[in-house]
Amino acid sequence: MPTPAPPADPPVDPTAESPAARRREQRGWYVYDWANSAFYTTVISVFLGPYLIAVARTAACAQDFPQIAAATCADGFDRLTVQNPGLGYVDVLGMDIRPAAFFGLITTVAVLGQILILPIVGALADHIGRKKEMLGVFAYAGALAAMGLYFVEGDRYLLGGVLFILANLAYGSSIVVYDSFLPQISTPQERDHVSSRGWAIGYLGGGLLLALNLVLYLNYEALGLTQGESVRISMMSAGLWWATFTIVPLLRLRNRPVPAHERTTRAAVGGSFRQLGRTLKGLRQYPLTLLFLVAYLVYNDGIQTVIGNSSAFASEALKLKPEVQISAILMVQFVAFFGALLLGSLARRFGTKRTVLASLVLWTVIVVMALFVREGDALQFYLMAFAIAIVLGGSQALSRSLFSQVIPKGKEAEYFSLLQISDKGSAFIGALTVTIALQLTNSYRIAILSMIVFFVLGFVLLALVNLPKAIRAAGNEVPEGI
Repeated sequence: MPTPAPPADPPVDPTAESPAARRREQRGWYVYDWANSAFYTTVISVFLGPYLIAVARTAACAQDFPQIAAATCADGFDRLTVQNPGLGYVDVLGMDIRPAAFFGLITTVAVLGQILILPIVGALADHIGRKKEMLGVFAYAGALAAMGLYFVEGDRYLLGGVLFILANLAYGSSIVVYDSFLPQISTPQERDHVSSRGWAIGYLGGGLLLALNLVLYLNYEALGLTQGESVRISMMSAGLWWATFTIVPLLRLRNRPVPAHERTTRAAVGGSFRQLGRTLKGLRQYPLTLLFLVAYLVYNDGIQTVIGNSSAFASEALKLKPEVQISAILMVQFVAFFGALLLGSLARRFGTKRTVLASLVLWTVIVVMALFVREGDALQFYLMAFAIAIVLGGSQALSRSLFSQVIPKGKEAEYFSLLQISDKGSAFIGALTVTIALQLTNSYRIAILSMIVFFVLGFVLLALVNLPKAIRAAGNEVPEGI
């Protein structure tokens, strides 16, 4: 029978700590955004999808057309599969999957995996209080998986899929633990500033490594590399960047005391499940927190869908070259750094809720602009990307800050896991809306315009949230200018 630990002190109130101590932790906390954003920008946003599809095609070619050279097969893959409709598939656990669909399949598996494990991660972090150690475990697991992508070549599409799923699960789990530090290292008055600065620094770090990797990618021949080698080095560098800079938050962040819990790992996991169940049942006691969560689910789904379809919009609707798309992605990273800081400053002046609502109005204007961007006009596309960058980081950072105000103390990781899975779990709604719009109209302009529903509905739901009442109901202090 495990012996329970002695009672611990109540959670440390950040207002009771010195400003210098808080700033030290905040600076370390910022660096984790700098560290992990490299994985999202370099691996997920730019390199892995096209590369892994190409590897899957190589595998399909080697299996179905062994007599044809790999380079010739890759160039004529679509023609060969049209001529041989029963061929051109790769095997995934006994299923025949088209190479073009392979990345979408593993992304779906990763999302479903996050929906299952993130609440458990959040409950365990709050239950045992070893957040710093858990952050390190997930960060280094994800970083090692990302570095392992260097070995994905030839026909190793399954290795790439497994490593991506592991890296994605570790990334999402680390973000839950990371976000849960926010209310512990900042006072209610500091929350908007700290959240916005962390988000901004993340864009800067991710953008800097992406810029270096694009230089490598665009000059691979001059450096004596193949195109595939330049991509594999870029993906490995994201994992190395993630691992290296994670050292800083692990040195700066501190665990907070939690109530007594089971000493054995098995008992602690069982206890975390029971705590998660109590939290989910208790969510009914915080209806305004739940309303905010639904509002965020709706408008963030619109944001993620616009971002996820921006490259397809550029290529299909505007007929722009890949170089324009890549340079626009790079520009967004650096402009979003200033955008997040700008919206954080506006929140201090006009109030956080008003600033988020204003950002949703701007998102609505942006998707309407998509109707009027001329085909082949790169300048207009850059202007649209610039407008997105201004509101992108700020709207998400301030939403994170608002959410941290309406959750009860001691359950930060659990509630942030709900925020994360509402983000991941709702992603299919926006994707489905775009699919239906394309099916009915065959127009990416109309598909992007359909996102206006998400921004308008999200605006209305957020406007209905009485934030001071929600904050008091969660037992927290209402900051000025909320």
